[in-house]
Amino acid sequence: MISCGEASGDLYARALVHAMQQQAPGTTAFGFGGAQLAATGAELIGDYRGFSVTGLTEALSVLRKSWRMLDTLGEAARTRKPDVFVAIDFPDFNFRLLPVLHKLDIPIVYYISPQLWAWRAGRLKTLKKYVSKMLVIFPFEEAIYADAGVPVEFVGHPLIDLAVATRSRGETCRAAGLDPDRPVVALLPGSRPNELRLLLPTLVESAMRVAREVPGVQFLVARAPALDDELFASLQVLQTAGLTMAVLDGKTDDVLEAADVVITASGTATVQTALHHRPMVIVYRVSPVTYAIARRFVRVANYGMVNLVAGRSVVRELIQEACTAEAIAAEVCSLLTDGARVDIMRRDVEEVVQKLGGPGAAGRAAAAVLAVAGDHASRQALTENAPGSTRPNRS
Repeated sequence: MISCGEASGDLYARALVHAMQQQAPGTTAFGFGGAQLAATGAELIGDYRGFSVTGLTEALSVLRKSWRMLDTLGEAARTRKPDVFVAIDFPDFNFRLLPVLHKLDIPIVYYISPQLWAWRAGRLKTLKKYVSKMLVIFPFEEAIYADAGVPVEFVGHPLIDLAVATRSRGETCRAAGLDPDRPVVALLPGSRPNELRLLLPTLVESAMRVAREVPGVQFLVARAPALDDELFASLQVLQTAGLTMAVLDGKTDDVLEAADVVITASGTATVQTALHHRPMVIVYRVSPVTYAIARRFVRVANYGMVNLVAGRSVVRELIQEACTAEAIAAEVCSLLTDGARVDIMRRDVEEVVQKLGGPGAAGRAAAAVLAVAGDHASRQALTENAPGSTRPNRS
């Protein structure tokens, strides 16, 4: 049984299930996810679309249907009794499933760590209580969980295998109606509806400013799957202004391969951008109430994963009040025109990539999940075959 609640988690779930099916033919899966998980043959009990938001106040808008889905998944677990449950990130939802699955004596693997090291560190106690194994994708996370007494394994980042473009820069540009000989700025505004509502209009305004400073600049927007058209309505401003702009749906790696500079929302996309060795500026904004509450608990100096893995600021972050069209445009123009600065950023980003582990992360994660399931099955068999046991012999 698997639960993943956003586009990146859905992608990782697909790779994980494929790897398990290769290592243990006949493996089946069901649970909460999206089209990527379903592509493995897994049965979707629930679709994550409409559940994925960021922020404390934003989560209130989906609370009621989240509780209904949790009840549905809990009942499915009671009925089907899976050999193992894999929670993939999405902590505000998945943490509520942990005690339910634990009570049913179903072993739990947590794949893709919630950012507890940044805030809400008290949740480490919850993971220690319920989780059989943490599978982390960033090297600095392993010591955090080990020190807290949580069984942990660093498996590397799955995007190393997944962040592969299907077309060259020239092919992508020509297919999108862009000129590969002119500069291309990529816009990665996020995969959650509330992210786009808060970020994309500002990115559009910043693009207008960049166009005034850099002749011939073009814009390529990466559209995450399962998003409504209305979220991208602000892009019409660029078209009305006569700027060269195109949108690619579900082709983020192609967009990154074609880009000279990337404006990316903080999150998985920053790692994806790093794997394509592209200079970037990280942007993010949540509701004022969410930010006011969260900043009291945040314990890290940087938000972007690239900077966190590097252990220092190698990419500029424009967060909340600093996330203005003027500041974004100034950073993009600098990266488009200052070759020496771009060379330094590329070198720093390459150091980050080297810390993410080698290829094969999904395979290592699959082996760990299957090992947990196997250990659980062995313990059950010993219990059922013990002298005096009244449970049926399943051997």
